[in-house]
Amino acid sequence: MQLKEEKMPKSQLRAHFSNMQKGLSADFRQKMNYEIQSRLLCSFEYSQADIILTYVSVGCEADTLGIIHAAFANGKKVAVPKCLEGNTMEFYFIKSERDLVKGKFSLLEPDVSKCKKAVPTEKSLCIVPGLSFDAKGYRLGKGGGYYDRFLKDFKGKSAGLCYNSFLRLSLPKEPFDVPVDIIVTENFLRETNS
Repeated sequence: MQLKEEKMPKSQLRAHFSNMQKGLSADFRQKMNYEIQSRLLCSFEYSQADIILTYVSVGCEADTLGIIHAAFANGKKVAVPKCLEGNTMEFYFIKSERDLVKGKFSLLEPDVSKCKKAVPTEKSLCIVPGLSFDAKGYRLGKGGGYYDRFLKDFKGKSAGLCYNSFLRLSLPKEPFDVPVDIIVTENFLRETNS
């Protein structure tokens, strides 16, 4: 596959990839999500992780619910982010989907009244959302910078989930952008050497 370099401003790219997401059929997404989840769950990074830090997918995002259920079944701790002031976030352990409530941006977040704050270790794997990723692991997110702030000091491994057709050779980046360590698509899993 020949990857394309994107030179549009980030705001235009967000609209472009959002429209691409909406154009995907439910059957296509289900098939691609199964392949992405299978690749991640069979990876060295997943097998070595004791804590899985993951977003809870909504809408047309690469699905994480299968990963969350598998992590519970594999005896791993699962933590999901809570968005805070200043575009920062903290992760909290959940024991089931019943520990989730609708939070900021209508995302499912941990109910902090009953969930314990997670302290990530070097053996943590952080699953990172993105509208698109490039060959070096840089991502086009929704624009809040939450994950860049978190990943800046994160010592574990990070994985970006992305449909293959959403990958690009290069995306516009800012000095504060932090790339992921591996990219997982329905066709491959590879290190970014970031």
